[in-house]
Amino acid sequence: MTEKQSILGRIAQLTRANLNALIDRAEDPQKMLDQLVRDFTNSIVEAEEAVAVTIGNLRLAEQDHSADLEEARDWGNKALAASNKADEMRGAGNAAEAQRFDDLAKIAITKQIAAEQEARDAEPMIASQNEVVDKLKTGLTQMRTKLEELKSKRDQLVARAKTAEAQGKVQSAISSINVLDPTTEISRFEEQVRKEEARVAGRAEINAGSLESQFAELEDYGTKSEVELRLAALKQGKTPGQIEA
Repeated sequence: MTEKQSILGRIAQLTRANLNALIDRAEDPQKMLDQLVRDFTNSIVEAEEAVAVTIGNLRLAEQDHSADLEEARDWGNKALAASNKADEMRGAGNAAEAQRFDDLAKIAITKQIAAEQEARDAEPMIASQNEVVDKLKTGLTQMRTKLEELKSKRDQLVARAKTAEAQGKVQSAISSINVLDPTTEISRFEEQVRKEEARVAGRAEINAGSLESQFAELEDYGTKSEVELRLAALKQGKTPGQIEA
């Protein structure tokens, strides 16, 4: 009985295990789940063996019970046959033989009663054993379900861990790209080109201004030359109209 209680207690303890709470408390949830899967698997194997022994004992008890009932029926048939034979001998006037068969009938009835009593005595134990076996079977089913839940949790966790690891690598790569962004160098070079273009444009603007001033000097020179010519003409006594002609 103590062994059965131990089996039931262990099954109950394992099936009541709060997986989420266990995972939350674990430093390495994946390793813990792997260990739990191993523990559950081993416990299920042990429980299956213990339940098999319990079921085997129950079946033996049921066989003994059936044998007791069969024995009771057999002794009942023998008692009936002996009683009938006693009546036959008595009818034939053979009192001694009749008494002998009556005595045999009594012995058979005594054995019949003993067999029936053994069968009755075994029935409460068999009923109790059947209840225990039913509970053990239910517990095993719950343990197997829990094991599948554990495996599913473990697989989900491993998949999530791998996804998180991949995302971490991507984020690290993105961060490194941000730190050593090649477009930054391109932008810097572009800025240098713009500055050079502005410098060239500035020089061109300066050169253009210098050229205009040179042409302005030419115009000024032409104007001065005209003035000099006219002044010379006036000194020679020519009128402005004559000078133009």
